[in-house]
Amino acid sequence: MRYAIIGAGPTGVVAAETLRREDAQAEIVVVGGEPEPAYSRMAIPYLLAGQIEEAGTYLRHSPDHFDALGIKCVRDWVKGVDSNTRRLSLHSGETLAFDRLLVASGSHPVKPPVSGLDQPAIHHCWTLQDARDIAHYAAAGSRVVLMGAGFIGSIIMEALARRQVKLTVIEMGDRMVPRMMDQTAGNLIKRWCIAQGVDVRTSTEIRRVVPDPSGASRYLVQTAQGGEIAADLIVVATGVRPNVEFLAGSGIEIRQGVVVDEYLQSSAVGIYAAGDVCEGFDWNTGKHSVHAIQPVAVETGRLAALNMSGCKVRYQGSLGMNVLDSLGLISTSYGLWQGADGGEAAQLLDEANYRYIKLQFDGRRLVGAITLGFTEHVGVLRGLIQSRIDLGDWKARLTRDPSRVMEAYLATIQ
Repeated sequence: MRYAIIGAGPTGVVAAETLRREDAQAEIVVVGGEPEPAYSRMAIPYLLAGQIEEAGTYLRHSPDHFDALGIKCVRDWVKGVDSNTRRLSLHSGETLAFDRLLVASGSHPVKPPVSGLDQPAIHHCWTLQDARDIAHYAAAGSRVVLMGAGFIGSIIMEALARRQVKLTVIEMGDRMVPRMMDQTAGNLIKRWCIAQGVDVRTSTEIRRVVPDPSGASRYLVQTAQGGEIAADLIVVATGVRPNVEFLAGSGIEIRQGVVVDEYLQSSAVGIYAAGDVCEGFDWNTGKHSVHAIQPVAVETGRLAALNMSGCKVRYQGSLGMNVLDSLGLISTSYGLWQGADGGEAAQLLDEANYRYIKLQFDGRRLVGAITLGFTEHVGVLRGLIQSRIDLGDWKARLTRDPSRVMEAYLATIQ
Protein backbone atom coordinates (compact mmCIF):
# COMPACT_ATOMS: atom_id res chain seq x y z
CA MET A 1 0.00 0.00 0.00
CA ARG A 2 1.33 3.42 -0.93
CA TYR A 3 -0.08 6.43 0.89
CA ALA A 4 0.59 9.93 -0.44
CA ILE A 5 0.00 13.08 1.57
CA ILE A 6 -0.09 16.53 -0.03
CA GLY A 7 1.08 19.04 2.57
CA ALA A 8 3.84 18.97 5.19
CA GLY A 9 2.16 21.11 7.84
CA PRO A 10 0.71 19.89 11.16
CA THR A 11 -2.12 18.03 9.40
CA GLY A 12 0.15 16.12 7.05
CA VAL A 13 2.75 15.32 9.71
CA VAL A 14 0.21 13.92 12.18
CA ALA A 15 -1.46 11.95 9.39
CA ALA A 16 1.84 10.42 8.26
CA GLU A 17 2.77 9.40 11.80
CA THR A 18 -0.69 7.93 12.37
CA LEU A 19 -0.48 5.91 9.15
CA ARG A 20 2.88 4.53 10.22
CA ARG A 21 1.48 3.40 13.57
CA GLU A 22 -1.46 1.73 11.86
CA ASP A 23 0.41 0.20 8.92
CA ALA A 24 4.02 -0.73 9.65
CA GLN A 25 4.74 -2.05 6.14
CA ALA A 26 3.17 0.67 3.99
CA GLU A 27 5.02 3.16 1.83
CA ILE A 28 4.28 6.71 3.00
CA VAL A 29 5.21 9.80 1.01
CA VAL A 30 4.67 13.40 2.17
CA VAL A 31 4.87 16.08 -0.54
CA GLY A 32 5.54 19.68 0.52
CA GLY A 33 7.01 22.47 -1.56
CA GLU A 34 8.77 24.63 1.03
CA PRO A 35 12.53 24.12 1.54
CA GLU A 36 12.51 24.10 5.35
CA PRO A 37 11.73 21.18 7.66
CA ALA A 38 8.02 20.74 8.45
CA TYR A 39 6.92 23.70 10.57
CA SER A 40 3.86 25.34 12.07
CA ARG A 41 2.59 28.58 10.58
CA MET A 42 0.97 29.39 13.92
CA ALA A 43 4.47 29.73 15.40
CA ILE A 44 5.61 32.37 12.88
CA PRO A 45 4.33 35.38 14.89
CA TYR A 46 6.31 34.14 17.90
CA LEU A 47 9.40 33.97 15.69
CA LEU A 48 8.74 37.47 14.38
CA ALA A 49 8.30 38.75 17.93
CA GLY A 50 11.68 37.33 18.89
CA GLN A 51 10.20 34.86 21.39
CA ILE A 52 11.56 31.77 19.61
CA GLU A 53 14.22 30.91 17.05
CA GLU A 54 13.40 29.37 13.67
CA ALA A 55 13.95 25.89 15.06
CA GLY A 56 11.14 26.61 17.51
CA THR A 57 8.67 26.59 14.61
CA TYR A 58 9.67 23.06 13.56
CA LEU A 59 7.07 20.39 14.18
CA ARG A 60 9.65 17.71 14.90
CA HIS A 61 13.11 18.57 16.15
CA SER A 62 15.12 15.48 15.29
CA PRO A 63 16.56 15.88 11.77
CA ASP A 64 16.10 12.16 11.09
CA HIS A 65 12.59 11.92 12.55
CA PHE A 66 10.84 10.99 9.31
CA ASP A 67 13.69 8.80 8.05
CA ALA A 68 13.52 6.81 11.29
CA LEU A 69 9.81 6.21 10.69
CA GLY A 70 10.34 5.23 7.07
CA ILE A 71 8.39 8.26 5.84
CA LYS A 72 9.68 9.76 2.60
CA CYS A 73 9.54 13.56 2.27
CA VAL A 74 9.45 15.04 -1.24
CA ARG A 75 10.11 18.76 -1.56
CA ASP A 76 8.03 19.72 -4.55
CA TRP A 77 4.68 21.28 -5.36
CA VAL A 78 1.74 19.26 -6.65
CA LYS A 79 0.24 20.76 -9.80
CA GLY A 80 -2.41 18.13 -10.51
CA VAL A 81 -4.22 15.04 -9.23
CA ASP A 82 -5.61 12.28 -11.47
CA SER A 83 -8.08 10.32 -9.41
CA ASN A 84 -8.56 7.73 -12.18
CA THR A 85 -4.93 6.76 -12.75
CA ARG A 86 -4.05 7.49 -9.08
CA ARG A 87 -1.13 9.75 -9.86
CA LEU A 88 0.13 13.16 -8.75
CA SER A 89 1.78 15.52 -11.20
CA LEU A 90 4.63 17.51 -9.65
CA HIS A 91 6.08 20.86 -10.70
CA SER A 92 9.43 19.16 -11.27
CA GLY A 93 7.82 17.21 -14.09
CA GLU A 94 7.82 13.93 -12.20
CA THR A 95 4.74 11.93 -11.28
CA LEU A 96 3.95 10.04 -8.09
CA ALA A 97 1.65 7.03 -7.91
CA PHE A 98 -0.59 6.40 -4.90
CA ASP A 99 -3.14 3.92 -3.68
CA ARG A 100 -4.72 6.30 -1.16
CA LEU A 101 -4.26 10.03 -0.97
CA LEU A 102 -4.70 12.69 1.70
CA VAL A 103 -5.13 16.28 0.54
CA ALA A 104 -3.75 18.43 3.38
CA SER A 105 -2.60 21.33 1.25
CA GLY A 106 -3.67 24.06 3.69
CA SER A 107 -4.43 27.64 2.72
CA HIS A 108 -2.77 30.56 1.01
CA PRO A 109 -2.95 34.28 1.80
CA VAL A 110 -5.23 36.48 -0.29
CA LYS A 111 -3.76 39.52 -2.00
CA PRO A 112 -6.38 42.29 -2.29
CA PRO A 113 -6.86 44.21 -5.57
CA VAL A 114 -4.74 47.17 -4.47
CA SER A 115 -2.38 48.86 -6.89
CA GLY A 116 1.28 48.81 -5.90
CA LEU A 117 1.48 45.71 -3.72
CA ASP A 118 4.07 44.03 -5.98
CA GLN A 119 7.01 46.02 -4.62
CA PRO A 120 9.86 45.34 -2.18
CA ALA A 121 9.15 45.57 1.56
CA ILE A 122 5.52 44.46 1.04
CA HIS A 123 4.91 40.97 2.38
CA HIS A 124 2.37 38.51 3.65
CA CYS A 125 3.23 36.85 6.96
CA TRP A 126 2.61 33.24 6.00
CA THR A 127 5.92 31.45 5.48
CA LEU A 128 9.27 31.36 7.24
CA GLN A 129 10.70 33.34 4.35
CA ASP A 130 7.99 35.97 4.87
CA ALA A 131 9.03 36.22 8.52
CA ARG A 132 12.68 36.69 7.55
CA ASP A 133 11.75 39.41 5.07
CA ILE A 134 9.54 41.24 7.55
CA ALA A 135 12.17 41.06 10.28
CA HIS A 136 14.68 42.62 7.87
CA TYR A 137 12.55 45.76 7.50
CA ALA A 138 10.76 45.91 10.88
CA ALA A 139 13.46 47.60 12.94
CA ALA A 140 12.49 49.46 16.10
CA GLY A 141 11.03 52.85 15.18
CA SER A 142 10.32 51.94 11.55
CA ARG A 143 6.90 52.82 10.16
CA VAL A 144 4.83 49.73 9.46
CA VAL A 145 1.35 49.48 7.95
CA LEU A 146 -0.57 46.27 8.60
CA MET A 147 -3.39 45.66 6.13
CA GLY A 148 -6.16 43.74 7.86
CA ALA A 149 -7.34 43.42 11.45
CA GLY A 150 -8.95 40.00 11.22
CA PHE A 151 -7.87 37.05 13.33
CA ILE A 152 -4.55 36.49 11.55
CA GLY A 153 -3.87 40.22 11.24
CA SER A 154 -4.41 40.70 14.96
CA ILE A 155 -1.92 37.95 15.79
CA ILE A 156 0.64 39.60 13.49
CA MET A 157 -0.12 42.96 15.12
CA GLU A 158 0.98 41.54 18.46
CA ALA A 159 4.30 40.36 16.96
CA LEU A 160 4.99 43.67 15.22
CA ALA A 161 4.19 45.68 18.36
CA ARG A 162 6.80 43.64 20.24
CA ARG A 163 9.37 44.81 17.70
CA GLN A 164 8.65 48.39 18.81
CA VAL A 165 7.73 49.67 15.37
CA LYS A 166 5.42 52.61 14.69
CA LEU A 167 2.42 50.55 13.72
CA THR A 168 -0.71 51.52 11.82
CA VAL A 169 -3.43 48.89 11.33
CA ILE A 170 -5.93 49.43 8.52
CA GLU A 171 -9.18 47.46 8.35
CA MET A 172 -11.93 47.81 5.74
CA GLY A 173 -14.57 46.53 8.15
CA ASP A 174 -16.28 48.74 10.69
CA ARG A 175 -14.54 46.99 13.62
CA MET A 176 -11.58 44.80 14.43
CA VAL A 177 -11.87 41.03 13.85
CA PRO A 178 -15.28 41.42 12.16
CA ARG A 179 -15.61 37.67 11.45
CA MET A 180 -15.06 36.83 15.11
CA MET A 181 -16.50 39.73 17.11
CA ASP A 182 -19.67 41.79 17.10
CA GLN A 183 -19.70 45.59 17.00
CA THR A 184 -19.35 46.01 20.76
CA ALA A 185 -16.42 43.62 21.19
CA GLY A 186 -14.63 44.62 17.99
CA ASN A 187 -14.67 48.29 18.94
CA LEU A 188 -13.54 47.56 22.49
CA ILE A 189 -10.53 45.68 21.08
CA LYS A 190 -9.83 48.68 18.83
CA ARG A 191 -9.98 51.08 21.77
CA TRP A 192 -7.67 48.80 23.79
CA CYS A 193 -5.09 48.59 20.98
CA ILE A 194 -5.08 52.36 20.52
CA ALA A 195 -4.44 52.72 24.24
CA GLN A 196 -1.42 50.43 23.81
CA GLY A 197 0.06 52.78 21.19
CA VAL A 198 -1.18 51.21 17.94
CA ASP A 199 -2.88 53.46 15.39
CA VAL A 200 -5.98 51.46 14.37
CA ARG A 201 -8.16 52.73 11.52
CA THR A 202 -11.36 50.83 10.76
CA SER A 203 -13.81 51.53 7.91
CA THR A 204 -10.74 52.46 5.86
CA GLU A 205 -10.01 51.21 2.34
CA ILE A 206 -6.54 51.26 0.80
CA ARG A 207 -6.62 52.35 -2.84
CA ARG A 208 -2.94 52.23 -3.82
CA VAL A 209 0.62 52.13 -2.57
CA VAL A 210 3.10 54.54 -4.18
CA PRO A 211 6.75 55.43 -3.55
CA ASP A 212 7.16 58.40 -1.24
CA PRO A 213 8.44 61.21 -3.52
CA SER A 214 9.87 63.07 -0.55
CA GLY A 215 12.13 60.17 0.41
CA ALA A 216 11.10 60.51 4.05
CA SER A 217 9.68 56.98 3.94
CA ARG A 218 9.64 54.11 1.45
CA TYR A 219 5.93 54.29 0.57
CA LEU A 220 2.78 56.32 0.91
CA VAL A 221 -0.35 54.27 1.49
CA GLN A 222 -3.24 56.14 -0.09
CA THR A 223 -6.75 55.49 1.23
CA ALA A 224 -10.17 55.91 -0.33
CA GLN A 225 -10.95 58.38 2.42
CA GLY A 226 -8.26 60.73 1.11
CA GLY A 227 -5.49 60.26 3.64
CA GLU A 228 -1.89 59.11 3.15
CA ILE A 229 0.11 56.99 5.59
CA ALA A 230 3.89 56.79 5.44
CA ALA A 231 5.33 53.26 5.55
CA ASP A 232 8.76 51.63 5.46
CA LEU A 233 7.14 48.17 5.49
CA ILE A 234 3.67 46.92 4.57
CA VAL A 235 2.37 43.59 5.86
CA VAL A 236 -0.68 42.16 4.09
CA ALA A 237 -3.07 40.09 6.22
CA THR A 238 -6.37 40.28 4.37
CA GLY A 239 -7.52 36.69 4.68
CA VAL A 240 -6.72 33.20 3.42
CA ARG A 241 -8.30 30.65 1.09
CA PRO A 242 -7.95 26.87 0.84
CA ASN A 243 -5.35 25.58 -1.62
CA VAL A 244 -7.61 23.78 -4.09
CA GLU A 245 -6.60 25.25 -7.46
CA PHE A 246 -4.37 22.28 -8.33
CA LEU A 247 -7.40 19.97 -7.98
CA ALA A 248 -9.12 21.38 -11.07
CA GLY A 249 -10.08 18.50 -13.36
CA SER A 250 -9.38 15.89 -10.69
CA GLY A 251 -13.01 14.81 -10.35
CA ILE A 252 -12.99 15.78 -6.66
CA GLU A 253 -15.94 17.88 -5.51
CA ILE A 254 -14.84 21.38 -4.48
CA ARG A 255 -16.93 24.14 -2.97
CA GLN A 256 -15.01 26.41 -0.63
CA GLY A 257 -12.70 23.48 0.14
CA VAL A 258 -12.66 19.74 -0.55
CA VAL A 259 -16.08 18.39 0.40
CA VAL A 260 -15.78 15.29 2.59
CA ASP A 261 -18.16 12.74 4.11
CA GLU A 262 -18.35 11.58 7.73
CA TYR A 263 -15.14 9.59 7.24
CA LEU A 264 -13.27 12.55 5.69
CA GLN A 265 -13.32 10.90 2.27
CA SER A 266 -13.83 13.14 -0.75
CA SER A 267 -16.17 12.40 -3.65
CA ALA A 268 -13.32 10.34 -5.16
CA VAL A 269 -12.94 6.93 -3.51
CA GLY A 270 -9.64 6.56 -1.68
CA ILE A 271 -8.91 10.29 -1.64
CA TYR A 272 -9.35 12.09 1.67
CA ALA A 273 -8.97 15.66 2.90
CA ALA A 274 -8.07 17.23 6.24
CA GLY A 275 -7.01 20.54 7.73
CA ASP A 276 -7.62 24.00 6.28
CA VAL A 277 -8.57 22.57 2.88
CA CYS A 278 -11.23 20.25 4.31
CA GLU A 279 -14.89 21.26 4.07
CA GLY A 280 -16.40 18.99 6.67
CA PHE A 281 -19.47 18.76 8.86
CA ASP A 282 -20.18 21.69 11.18
CA TRP A 283 -22.42 20.17 13.82
CA ASN A 284 -23.50 23.59 15.08
CA THR A 285 -25.08 24.57 11.77
CA GLY A 286 -25.69 21.12 10.29
CA LYS A 287 -23.92 22.25 7.11
CA HIS A 288 -20.43 21.86 5.67
CA SER A 289 -17.79 24.43 6.62
CA VAL A 290 -14.05 25.02 6.53
CA HIS A 291 -12.71 25.55 10.06
CA ALA A 292 -9.14 26.70 9.50
CA ILE A 293 -7.79 26.35 13.02
CA GLN A 294 -4.89 24.14 14.08
CA PRO A 295 -6.71 21.90 16.62
CA VAL A 296 -9.27 20.96 13.96
CA ALA A 297 -6.51 20.51 11.37
CA VAL A 298 -4.58 18.10 13.57
CA GLU A 299 -7.65 16.11 14.59
CA THR A 300 -8.92 15.74 11.02
CA GLY A 301 -5.44 14.67 9.91
CA ARG A 302 -5.39 11.94 12.54
CA LEU A 303 -8.91 10.71 11.77
CA ALA A 304 -8.39 10.79 8.01
CA ALA A 305 -5.26 8.66 8.40
CA LEU A 306 -7.12 6.14 10.52
CA ASN A 307 -9.80 5.81 7.86
CA MET A 308 -7.20 5.57 5.09
CA SER A 309 -5.56 2.67 6.91
CA GLY A 310 -8.83 0.72 7.05
CA CYS A 311 -10.32 1.79 10.38
CA LYS A 312 -13.85 3.15 10.32
CA VAL A 313 -13.80 6.22 12.54
CA ARG A 314 -16.61 8.71 12.08
CA TYR A 315 -15.77 12.41 12.13
CA GLN A 316 -18.27 14.04 14.49
CA GLY A 317 -17.78 17.51 13.05
CA SER A 318 -16.09 20.64 14.31
CA LEU A 319 -17.08 23.80 16.13
CA GLY A 320 -16.14 27.25 14.88
CA MET A 321 -14.04 28.79 17.63
CA ASN A 322 -11.35 31.42 18.05
CA VAL A 323 -9.21 32.56 20.98
CA LEU A 324 -7.24 35.77 20.43
CA ASP A 325 -4.71 37.72 22.46
CA SER A 326 -4.73 41.37 21.32
CA LEU A 327 -1.83 43.03 23.14
CA GLY A 328 -2.88 41.40 26.39
CA LEU A 329 -6.67 41.54 25.97
CA ILE A 330 -8.09 38.01 25.56
CA SER A 331 -11.20 37.52 23.42
CA THR A 332 -13.05 34.40 22.32
CA SER A 333 -15.91 33.46 20.04
CA TYR A 334 -17.62 30.10 19.77
CA GLY A 335 -20.23 28.52 17.55
CA LEU A 336 -23.08 30.69 16.34
CA TRP A 337 -21.77 33.86 17.97
CA GLN A 338 -23.91 35.95 15.58
CA GLY A 339 -27.02 34.17 16.88
CA ALA A 340 -29.40 31.50 15.63
CA ASP A 341 -32.52 32.22 13.59
CA GLY A 342 -35.30 32.89 16.06
CA GLY A 343 -32.88 32.64 18.98
CA GLU A 344 -32.29 34.92 21.92
CA ALA A 345 -29.24 36.71 23.27
CA ALA A 346 -28.05 37.94 26.66
CA GLN A 347 -25.09 40.16 27.38
CA LEU A 348 -23.10 41.77 30.16
CA LEU A 349 -20.85 44.77 29.43
CA ASP A 350 -18.26 46.60 31.53
CA GLU A 351 -16.69 49.01 29.02
CA ALA A 352 -14.38 50.71 31.50
CA ASN A 353 -12.66 47.42 32.32
CA TYR A 354 -12.87 45.88 28.83
CA ARG A 355 -15.09 43.04 29.98
CA TYR A 356 -17.92 41.73 27.84
CA ILE A 357 -19.81 38.48 27.53
CA LYS A 358 -22.62 37.71 25.10
CA LEU A 359 -24.49 34.42 24.97
CA GLN A 360 -26.62 33.13 22.10
CA PHE A 361 -29.46 30.70 22.75
CA ASP A 362 -31.57 28.47 20.54
CA GLY A 363 -34.45 27.52 22.78
CA ARG A 364 -32.86 26.31 26.01
CA ARG A 365 -29.53 25.41 24.42
CA LEU A 366 -26.44 27.61 24.33
CA VAL A 367 -25.27 27.73 20.70
CA GLY A 368 -22.78 30.60 20.60
CA ALA A 369 -20.81 33.04 22.71
CA ILE A 370 -18.44 36.00 22.63
CA THR A 371 -16.22 36.97 25.55
CA LEU A 372 -13.77 39.77 26.18
CA GLY A 373 -11.66 39.77 29.33
CA PHE A 374 -13.45 36.71 30.77
CA THR A 375 -10.62 34.20 30.45
CA GLU A 376 -11.99 31.94 33.18
CA HIS A 377 -14.98 31.01 31.00
CA VAL A 378 -13.17 29.77 27.90
CA GLY A 379 -13.40 26.01 28.49
CA VAL A 380 -16.79 26.15 30.17
CA LEU A 381 -18.46 27.92 27.26
CA ARG A 382 -17.06 25.44 24.79
CA GLY A 383 -18.30 22.56 26.93
CA LEU A 384 -21.82 23.97 27.22
CA ILE A 385 -22.07 24.58 23.48
CA GLN A 386 -20.59 21.26 22.37
CA SER A 387 -22.65 19.22 24.83
CA ARG A 388 -25.92 20.65 23.44
CA ILE A 389 -27.28 20.34 26.94
CA ASP A 390 -30.80 21.47 27.77
CA LEU A 391 -30.13 24.26 30.26
CA GLY A 392 -33.59 24.09 31.77
CA ASP A 393 -34.06 26.81 34.40
CA TRP A 394 -30.46 27.89 33.92
CA LYS A 395 -31.36 29.48 30.58
CA ALA A 396 -33.38 32.15 32.43
CA ARG A 397 -30.63 32.64 35.03
CA LEU A 398 -28.00 33.10 32.35
CA THR A 399 -30.24 35.56 30.56
CA ARG A 400 -30.31 37.66 33.73
CA ASP A 401 -26.59 37.22 34.45
CA PRO A 402 -24.41 35.73 31.66
CA SER A 403 -21.38 35.63 33.96
CA ARG A 404 -22.84 32.59 35.79
CA VAL A 405 -21.78 30.15 33.09
CA MET A 406 -19.55 28.19 35.46
CA GLU A 407 -22.47 27.58 37.80
CA ALA A 408 -24.64 26.57 34.84
CA TYR A 409 -21.98 24.16 33.63
CA LEU A 410 -21.59 22.47 37.02
CA ALA A 411 -25.36 22.24 37.48
CA THR A 412 -26.21 20.82 34.06
CA ILE A 413 -23.22 18.74 32.86
CA GLN A 414 -23.45 15.30 34.42
